[in-house]
Amino acid sequence: MIINALGGLDNPNAGLADGPSATSRDLVIDERALADARASGLTAVNVTLGYVMGDFPPFEHTLDEISVWDDLIAARPESLLKVLTADDVRRAGREGRVGVIYGLQNAVQTGDDPGRVATLAELGVRIVQLTYNPANQLGSGCMDASGGGLTPFGRDVVDALNEQRLMVDLSHSGERTCLDAIAHSTRPVSINHTGCRALTDLPRNKTDAELRQVAERGGFVGVYFMPFLNPSGRATAEDVVAHLAHAVNVCGEDHVGIGTDGAVTAIDDLDEYRVRLAEEVAERARTGSGATGEAPDTLPFVPDLTGPDQFRRLARLLEREGWREDRIAKVMGANFLAFADRIWAAE
Repeated sequence: MIINALGGLDNPNAGLADGPSATSRDLVIDERALADARASGLTAVNVTLGYVMGDFPPFEHTLDEISVWDDLIAARPESLLKVLTADDVRRAGREGRVGVIYGLQNAVQTGDDPGRVATLAELGVRIVQLTYNPANQLGSGCMDASGGGLTPFGRDVVDALNEQRLMVDLSHSGERTCLDAIAHSTRPVSINHTGCRALTDLPRNKTDAELRQVAERGGFVGVYFMPFLNPSGRATAEDVVAHLAHAVNVCGEDHVGIGTDGAVTAIDDLDEYRVRLAEEVAERARTGSGATGEAPDTLPFVPDLTGPDQFRRLARLLEREGWREDRIAKVMGANFLAFADRIWAAE
């Protein structure tokens, strides 16, 4: 079972899949993307929908993208399954489909009304990240120089997420906001895509204190396949292995998984992609949404962990490092599924 705690299902070669002005209407989930996902062994993936950054009205844009994803899944019932429960992930695995978990990477769309969380939950959202890189009304993102903590409104939103049994995702949050949310939440929380700051000191990575406290409260930490895993910005598969090993040492083997922050389908034309990437990095800088470690010549993925073989390659590398088969299985998906059972199950 392979569960990607944050990733994509689109074919990035077919259009602007992840650009600063893209929406779910721009995603191309074609036969190649679906074939690659199946070939990779992917069981389920948390896909980002709704407002993250840009000039869209956050709440309305998010509702629109939920509708788009509902239509995408309805058009591919033989290949895709909307995930509402952990058992839906198991069902996707049994039926050879890919489970699609609706997740947000910003909670700015709650506006000033924590009651919107119930609306999002009713529409199928299962994971809500409190902040992106900048601050919002809930708290500080990792690039907010003020280093503020969880705000009173942020506490109200965490309470609403707990009540609705949605995952509280602390990826991208500032350290104080992260620690405040861990302490305030009455349910375990997650950091679905990050690296370890003890290995690479960049704001997008999490300190040992954050990682440890998430795990001590029964939460989940996903390690990404991103350039932030190496100070040079040119991360390799070996860096992913190193960050996974450190996270397991800090959190224990029952609380760590993968959240690649990327699609399964590989980029075909890197020269064309670099042109597009430079435009995206400039737009992110313009809007204040970028992060330290991003650059026009820094690929936002790990080049030797792309394409349909990425998960098997990682498993082989972990096996080469002496990891037991059951530990590898936990990291590749079983730990996320166990966390989903703890959070999404009805009381």
